[in-house]
Amino acid sequence: MGAHAELLARHRAVLPDWMALYYDEPIAIDRGEGRRVTDVEGREYLDLFGGILTTMTAHALPEVVEAVQAQAAKVLHTSTLYLIEPQIELAEEIARLAPIDDAKVFFTTSGTEANELALLLACTQRRSHQVLAVRNSYHGRSFATMGITGNRGWSASALSPVDVKYVHGGYAYRSPFRHLDEDAYIEACVEDLRDVINTQTAGDIACFIAEPIQGVGGFATPPDGLFGAMKEVLDEYGILYVTDEVQTGWGRTGEHYWGIEAHGVTPDVLTFAKGIGNGLSIAGVVAPASLMDSVLANSISTFGGNPLATAGALANLRYALEHDLQDNAAKVGGYLLSELASRTADHPAVGEVRGKGMMIGTELVRPGTRGPDPAAASRALETAKDHGVLVGKGGLHGNVLRIAPPLTLTDEEADEGLAALDAAFASLQP
Repeated sequence: MGAHAELLARHRAVLPDWMALYYDEPIAIDRGEGRRVTDVEGREYLDLFGGILTTMTAHALPEVVEAVQAQAAKVLHTSTLYLIEPQIELAEEIARLAPIDDAKVFFTTSGTEANELALLLACTQRRSHQVLAVRNSYHGRSFATMGITGNRGWSASALSPVDVKYVHGGYAYRSPFRHLDEDAYIEACVEDLRDVINTQTAGDIACFIAEPIQGVGGFATPPDGLFGAMKEVLDEYGILYVTDEVQTGWGRTGEHYWGIEAHGVTPDVLTFAKGIGNGLSIAGVVAPASLMDSVLANSISTFGGNPLATAGALANLRYALEHDLQDNAAKVGGYLLSELASRTADHPAVGEVRGKGMMIGTELVRPGTRGPDPAAASRALETAKDHGVLVGKGGLHGNVLRIAPPLTLTDEEADEGLAALDAAFASLQP
């Protein structure tokens, strides 16, 4: 029995069946450097998924490694009952970068927990448990965040502490409004939003939450300006706007630092996670002081913003800014997107190529139809791996390839990835 087979048997014996694993023969990553990883059997891969968009800069980035080692040699943990210098420094940097005035930051350990806090802030201030979310969305795996996730494949229970209503908008490819041009599409989604508010709620809604690009939903990318038009309606009712930047933040979309900026919106609350830690467990919420300070009960976070995670995240963020990785995401990501679109333009199994920067989705369908083909996505995932490249998979029906490499990806590595993807798409030819 090989190392992977042995680990898989042990995994299945003690870990839940509902923990998803990629590949017919799952692999274990032993080490990484730059944009490459090596599995426990010694095979190397080009990583175009970065631990679900978490490895933002690079594997084993020296600046992050050194920061973590230096902090680990001093103290690993204290809790937020004590002042934590790297936590304060990181909060100062994020408050400066956030599109929110008079910003305060609270750190958590995951994007799920960050979205939970966003709900707490909004529901507490508005004295309402009514929430608006977007169809095909994903906001986490906890009780409340499952409730605001508009993708039943990721929601284990219909029970929820919040009363959620879903609106159209994020996923144009399968929308009933898909036949409309962008302006008309936005108008139809705004009309739907107003209709949902007026017919399905009591009006005193706590917040609206949306991902600028739907991550788990298959990098579904709405027209620019959609959420700006929606915000005009939300403002009429005093509804708070929460932008879930867990996957779209830190310059990944290339054209903007935060995904919401493509829509001309100043959010009331911003949540973040994943890329900021480059693999370390750190996330958080940004909100104006007036909103962040409105929680009157005592609260702390045992692990959120701990010294080790914030020291590493601070080094990671500074590296990304100093090396203008947003610009690299725009250039190299733009090249990847345009090449994928042109190479698959006539492929019968490719329904749509979409995304921005280094956040690219390829939706696979049954040839000649819009019918989702999750089996084709699984086959393409396997073929890419066989050619030494790791990509992700997602979408409402599990039929979308997700490409989201570290933001330091080079032109040469992009071509290497494209060659593997060419082979993956060729494997889908009838």
